[in-house]
Amino acid sequence: MQELTRKQRLEFNKLQKRLRRDVGKAIADYRMIDDGDKVMVCLSGGKDSYGMLDILLNLQKTAPITFELVAVNLDQKQPGFPEDVLPRYLTEQGVPFHILEKDTYSIVTEHIPEDKTYCGLCSRLRRGTLYGFAEEIGATKIALGHHRDDIIETLFLNLFYGGNLKAMPPKLLSDDQRNIVIRPLAYCREQDLEDYAAYREFPIIPCNLCGSQDNLQRQVIKEMLRGWERKHPGRIESIFRAIRNVSPSQLADTGLFDFANLTLNREADEGLAINVVNLK
Repeated sequence: MQELTRKQRLEFNKLQKRLRRDVGKAIADYRMIDDGDKVMVCLSGGKDSYGMLDILLNLQKTAPITFELVAVNLDQKQPGFPEDVLPRYLTEQGVPFHILEKDTYSIVTEHIPEDKTYCGLCSRLRRGTLYGFAEEIGATKIALGHHRDDIIETLFLNLFYGGNLKAMPPKLLSDDQRNIVIRPLAYCREQDLEDYAAYREFPIIPCNLCGSQDNLQRQVIKEMLRGWERKHPGRIESIFRAIRNVSPSQLADTGLFDFANLTLNREADEGLAINVVNLK
């Protein structure tokens, strides 16, 4: 870590405390980690997963429970990928790790035209590999580095392009019920993670797949949200609170709320009216 001035040190300490608090609260709110868990931390080489691992390592030292951390990176055989960076970093940090090798890069670029988004197929291939490996090593939780901004962007992606009102849950049971995915950064702002990565000088590895594509739908959503936040500070936080404060009876999904069997209950209203009169 770089040598910091007194002012920078104070700013870093505040930032670190905020991120630890946000991660700790998310873990507690959703009971992400239990005593004895083996958490497989998925490390891509980006700022978010580096930050997640770093914060979890710190929390591991002070948590009232005992849990194991193991870092896992999926080498997707992207051209120019620096294979030595993550093993060297993780060895220096004393973190147990595995590097999986699977040429998903060729599969994605072969089946997806250059003017289309790689992310969907890439994430499915990556997820399948990681799920299987979690079982192989006995991991009880799979930690992904999605943060608050990712969750909100996914909400609008599904809303605008998919016709679905859904985002990314902080904790997820896989469809086959064989894996539990957690997102410890669910309460963390992307800007905080960017600043934290700069302070900690993580050896960032850029993505040559989705990170190399222009005009992605997610990028359009990201710019829209940034514009909203500049004009109306606090709007992003308000949107995230809404994700955590859902009223199914005020929407229109018949699978979530039984609209068909709503019935009158005027006796209850009469009792309320009598009480109101008495209060007067």
